Amino acid sequence: MSEHAPAAAKSSASPKPDDFHPYPFYTPRFWHGMRTAPYWKLLRDGHFKIQPSRLAMAAIISGIAPINDVMAAGHRLVHGRRIDNTELAGPPVFIVGHWRSGTTLLHELMVLDDQWTFPTSFQCFAPHHFLFTEWQFNMFGSWLLPSKRPMDNMSAGWRLPQEDEFALLVLGLPSPYRRMAFPGQAPPDMNYLDWTNISPEEHRTWVNGLRGFLKALTYKTPKPLVLKSPTHTGRIAVLAEAFPDAKFIHITRDPRNIFPSTCRLWKSLDVSQCFQRPNYDHLEEYVLECHERMYRAFHAGRSAVAEDQIIDIRYEDLVADPVAQLGHVYEKLNLGDFDGKLKPQLQDWVENQHRSYRTNKHSLPPEQEAVLKERWSEYFERYGYL
Repeated sequence: MSEHAPAAAKSSASPKPDDFHPYPFYTPRFWHGMRTAPYWKLLRDGHFKIQPSRLAMAAIISGIAPINDVMAAGHRLVHGRRIDNTELAGPPVFIVGHWRSGTTLLHELMVLDDQWTFPTSFQCFAPHHFLFTEWQFNMFGSWLLPSKRPMDNMSAGWRLPQEDEFALLVLGLPSPYRRMAFPGQAPPDMNYLDWTNISPEEHRTWVNGLRGFLKALTYKTPKPLVLKSPTHTGRIAVLAEAFPDAKFIHITRDPRNIFPSTCRLWKSLDVSQCFQRPNYDHLEEYVLECHERMYRAFHAGRSAVAEDQIIDIRYEDLVADPVAQLGHVYEKLNLGDFDGKLKPQLQDWVENQHRSYRTNKHSLPPEQEAVLKERWSEYFERYGYL
């Protein structure tokens, strides 16, 4: 991943598209899954500042949005009442932690255990009509996605686990991920990272939107859910109130790796998803502020979660010994039969895939490290990364 200095240091050059895994022009962006109202709100909030090279994409999405409206209406007509009456099959498990801290790896390892279900990439792309259309994309549309995610060496695919935050984004709920559309402008919905100045009505709307999506997932596959979204880190108190029996797995990683990797993450998503040419002048400050806000809220809200419903693990330990780490998670959170269910799958993964996986390499100049240790001091100290 490309390295970028914090605000106090000099920024490096903007990445070129070929710095990332290819994201072909025909690959759907998340905006392709939106209905008309949230799509036009997205464009209005971005003041329609669409760069010429993305006008065709914007026009195509404008034509697809009404189709999504029709499909969503049919989906609601056929399945709506039964989804509303669906109860979650068990307490959800939320994987939380900052971007690039290992949440994706942990998610994919957890769901090797077939007692769980999870939101797939397609379900998050089309949260309002996946019951109608998922089988078609799985059968005929695999060629639309690249084999690797743009920002790293993790696989991509319609059936693979995805962040439920993307589903909320597509549904039109407030999400910090809206910044990807117009990354040259002030980032939106930052208060949804730490749940500050959220009105009771906004709170209910967001929780009901999440609950509705989780009910639709459970209606399709009646198993307990494993979910992961870094954006949920600062919402832990909100989630604990909405889902009182939920379990939380919090994963940390050395900030000296998190920072440059997160800068690269946002650049890769901007390049692939944006309507507007990215502007990276304030990206480093954005990454710093997001971490601060998320973890201030996480540490404050953690008291809302019982000790036997949350566990902390470190990415470094997970990579070194995934079998031991997941065994510890299952024991602490009482998640079921680890030895008979997940352990054999993990051992097979370690022997056949783990050895060949390579993480991106980062180097952090001393002046950047000094800024991180000042701005993220509590994280360094609390999780043992000094």
